[in-house]
Parts: sequence; C-alpha cells; structure tokens
Amino acid sequence: QLLLVESGGGLVQPGGSLRLSCAASGFALDSYGIGWFRQAPGKEREGVSYISSSSGSTNYADSVKGRFTIFRDNTKNTVYLQMNSLQPEDTAVYYCAASKGTILWYRRFDTKTYNYWGQGTQVTVSS
Repeated sequence: QLLLVESGGGLVQPGGSLRLSCAASGFALDSYGIGWFRQAPGKEREGVSYISSSSGSTNYADSVKGRFTIFRDNTKNTVYLQMNSLQPEDTAVYYCAASKGTILWYRRFDTKTYNYWGQGTQVTVSS
C-alpha cells in the first residue's frame, strides 16, 4: 500500500517555526515530485511549495517565499517543509502530495496533478 504521512504540525506563536515532514511508505519518493498544499477553514486547498524528484527545481507560493523552504532526503524517503516567521494567516491543515515523474511548472500547484495524498497535519499560528 502506498502511503504518505505528514507530521510536525502543532501550535506555534507568530514569528515561530515548524518543520513538517512527509514520509512515504510502500514506494520510493525519489522518482516523485512532491507538493505541499494547505487548506484553511472555508477556503480552497492551495499550493504552497513544490520540489522536483531530483531536487533540481523548487517553487513557492508568493505568500511564503523567503519564509518557507522545501527540501528532501531521499535516503530517508522523506520531504520536509521548513516554515519560519509563521503568521496567523499560515494557519491551515497542511498536506503533502506525490506525482511520479516530471511535473510542468504550471501544474505544480494544481491538486489534480497528484496521485497520492497524505492525511494532513494541522498548523495553528496564534498567540
């Protein structure tokens, strides 16, 4: 069974940091592009960040550029999202998603691109 499992969410004060993990089981992540998405209550799921299978290409939503960093450790079959300078508007459930092979830039933040999804991890930024 192919699974993605997110972890690392929690409650943090504004200006704080969290590192989310997306671990795969049942398949090797190194052939997959990975996207991080988030969904706040009452809002659509939106793309936050993307990393290609080779780590040669990354993308960030404008709202998180300069604050979030995506990276992967294929030896651990895990992709990470380092989130710094968190703000209340970053509060959401964060999901990772995987799609095999090369993903063209204009599809990287499209939820329909991805075949596999994790269950999500809650991030709450509040004082």
